[in-house]
Amino acid sequence: MTRVVAGELGGRRLAVPSGRGTRPTSERVREGLFSTLVAIRGSLSGAAFLDLYAGSGAVGIEAASRGAARVTCVERDPRALAVLRANVEGLAPGNVVVSAAPVERFLRAVTPDPWDVVFLDPPYSDSVDEMLALLAGDGWLAPSATLVVERSARDTEPDWPAGTELDRSRRYGDTVLWYGLWYGRRP
Repeated sequence: MTRVVAGELGGRRLAVPSGRGTRPTSERVREGLFSTLVAIRGSLSGAAFLDLYAGSGAVGIEAASRGAARVTCVERDPRALAVLRANVEGLAPGNVVVSAAPVERFLRAVTPDPWDVVFLDPPYSDSVDEMLALLAGDGWLAPSATLVVERSARDTEPDWPAGTELDRSRRYGDTVLWYGLWYGRRP
């Protein structure tokens, strides 16, 4: 059973897609993620949160539960998308928007909106560097945005785009979260 860890929806159950097409972020990792985000940012209250490769939407829904004002979950897998939509409809229909698109297409086609926090959890076999470079384009990241990348603990640190610096990383068993702070393009 997967559930929302804390906040307004704390304890509520989340459905997860069957099969091996997605790798849900565990409750332990989500608790660590949000504790670290609060340590970095002070609060998620009013934040704009983008969950890329959203799967079941557990991370995005958790962000809404903890006070994020605007949450968008991007997912392309049809099975995961059906579960994501059901979770959002059942738990956070007014707070979370679902975009059915591959992440790269979303980042190339949608008019940029400034995001305070961006969470990227691509399949471990996919590179995250191109997505980070696209996010560093004009308009995607709010001043002092936080980028979080979930990867296998065997992977190396992502190639952060110019204007981003590694703040910290946290390991949870076979999973590592990398936290990059966006300072913007420097002249």
